[in-house]
Amino acid sequence: MSPPFPPHGYAPREPSGGAPGSPGPAASPKVIPFPGQSRRPFLPRRLTLATPPDRAAEPHPSPAERPTLSATLSRKGAISEIALARARLALSDTSVDLADHLLRTGQVDEAALTEARGARFRMGRAGPVPRDQPGLDAWAKRLPLSLVLEHRALPWARVGGRSLIGVTRPDRLDALEAALPESFGSKLFAIIPDSAFDARLGELHGDSLARAAECRVARADSCRALTARAGATSLTVALMLILLLAVLNPAAALRWAVVAGVLVLLGNAALRIAAYATLWRDQRGGGAFRSIRPARAPPRSLPTVSVLIPLNDEPEIAPALTARLSRIDYPRDRLDVILVVEAGDRPTRDALAATALPPWMRVIAVPEGQPRTKPRALNYALPFVRGSIVGVWDAEDAPAPDQLRRVAARFRTAPPEVACLQGLLDYYNPTRNWLARCFTIEYANWFRFLLPGIARLGLVIPLGGTTLFFRRSALERIGAWDAHNVTEDADLGIRLARRGFRTEILDTTTLEEANADLLGWVRQRSRWMKGYILTWAVHARHPVALWRDLGPRRWLGFHLLFVGSILNALLMPVMWSTLVMAFGLWHPIQDWLPGHSAWPLWLFYVTVTLLNMGLAMVGCAAPHHRHLRRWVPAMEFYFPLATVAVWRALFGILLRPFHWDKTPHGAFGGREAMQEIEALHNGLAARLDRPP
Repeated sequence: MSPPFPPHGYAPREPSGGAPGSPGPAASPKVIPFPGQSRRPFLPRRLTLATPPDRAAEPHPSPAERPTLSATLSRKGAISEIALARARLALSDTSVDLADHLLRTGQVDEAALTEARGARFRMGRAGPVPRDQPGLDAWAKRLPLSLVLEHRALPWARVGGRSLIGVTRPDRLDALEAALPESFGSKLFAIIPDSAFDARLGELHGDSLARAAECRVARADSCRALTARAGATSLTVALMLILLLAVLNPAAALRWAVVAGVLVLLGNAALRIAAYATLWRDQRGGGAFRSIRPARAPPRSLPTVSVLIPLNDEPEIAPALTARLSRIDYPRDRLDVILVVEAGDRPTRDALAATALPPWMRVIAVPEGQPRTKPRALNYALPFVRGSIVGVWDAEDAPAPDQLRRVAARFRTAPPEVACLQGLLDYYNPTRNWLARCFTIEYANWFRFLLPGIARLGLVIPLGGTTLFFRRSALERIGAWDAHNVTEDADLGIRLARRGFRTEILDTTTLEEANADLLGWVRQRSRWMKGYILTWAVHARHPVALWRDLGPRRWLGFHLLFVGSILNALLMPVMWSTLVMAFGLWHPIQDWLPGHSAWPLWLFYVTVTLLNMGLAMVGCAAPHHRHLRRWVPAMEFYFPLATVAVWRALFGILLRPFHWDKTPHGAFGGREAMQEIEALHNGLAARLDRPP
């Protein structure tokens, strides 16, 4: 992508030269002078260079001599005095930069703003990178990436034996000068737009950033340590041992499997009861959601929030996504939405290029590489974010308009150890079919009942994949996302807890599209199950360290949640096998039942089933979920689908442990449903957020 500014202006006549290995003088880049500026390149004040008098460097203006950005923009006719006055009033008592405010609110375009910022510092504007300078990229890469990201500056070209440095922040030039290595010799500085910087950064360091994105998490904490061969070997050995036991003594194997299934059901039931009891007690005391529903933060204290939205093979979503996010009620000068797309995904990139994106939204292309997963894309985009808070939405999400204000308000009052806020998820197409209804009931129970209860119990929270918000410092400290984990969200929640951070459930709702296709649902749930198995394996392989990091209660809760979810699906067919006793047939478990009678086991099944149904009714207590209560009994036919998914996940671990099964979006009535709920996001979103 070419920078949006034309080439013209000044080309020096000095002889070429420079450090060994630097590119030659072919086709010097252009430095664009401004009205009133001499046609000489800007040189830093402290640069010692024997320059003829007629080629003297422009002095760097002192702060007292420097015209204000407002005056420069007004003089150039880029904006009216009235608009400037309004902008200054809006920014009073804030730390927001006037330039960022004007750009992201659409009052000034990037080209005019870049020109004005350069004129303040008597600095020319760099033209496009000269592609015909030999060795240019290798020379530019000599500036360490850490300095590039810290100062948002890049070696742009060689001009007459001097290094032309493109800068985006001329007000921080002194710090940049001090940090630049001596190997760059004599230096000139020219201003470049942020979009040009991002594009050139991707060209020069995209591969390095991509490699870093693949291994940000320490190997000991990452799924990549569980190589495909090691995982396949371990799983094969375990399955062979189970098969051997089944062959040698099938009755004993089936008997112990039923016992394991009963224990899993007991553990899951105990966790649900504890979660419900905790929420019920808090509600009676005025707690539960109400205690974590923050007041709106004063507008002038709102921080910059960067939201990452990964897209993959979703060209049809771009226009609708822009429309949905335009409803967000947050100051545009503090909103930084990054659409993260794979470089090889040409249809999506073309669709985004054809869409008129607002100035607070930009596109970052992720270089090709493996594994091609959502967490790898998020890791790649992380160095590009501008905010102190980093959020994640999915491409089909419709967040509540006031969501970011709630996030900012809670982080403002929360203690530093609260590093993550998890919002509530709901579906906007629950009436699509039976599967969508059951999926919505499951989500309602998970996000409005079980997850808040787990949080209240002080247990580890496996995060959901969207409506997540982090303190950027904490996210970077723990290594961000594991690029090889297909449930990077759940893994991230565990690593946050192990590093001493906490996650809170925030009372704000994001609507997304329920997967209403049976095969698509199985693929999606299979990926979740595969990720749960790998996440458990990563953290449980060093049980003593896990115990030390989490403590006894959270250690037990971690195993209950992960092992319970996995074994519940795996052992469901074993539990079904006991139904033969209803027809007078013998089952090995009868030998362990009182009087060889099946009624104690039947009573246990009925009790657990009624408990699950009752708690599902509680999860559907919100007004917009009550119509689903009559579908709760159908969940007994919905849960067995997880058995198909978990066995598919096991084969996935054997064959392709890091493969990402893509969930299609926009195919299940989501667009029609979004049109029907326009009114919801125009003033009725608060109703969705009401606690059950």
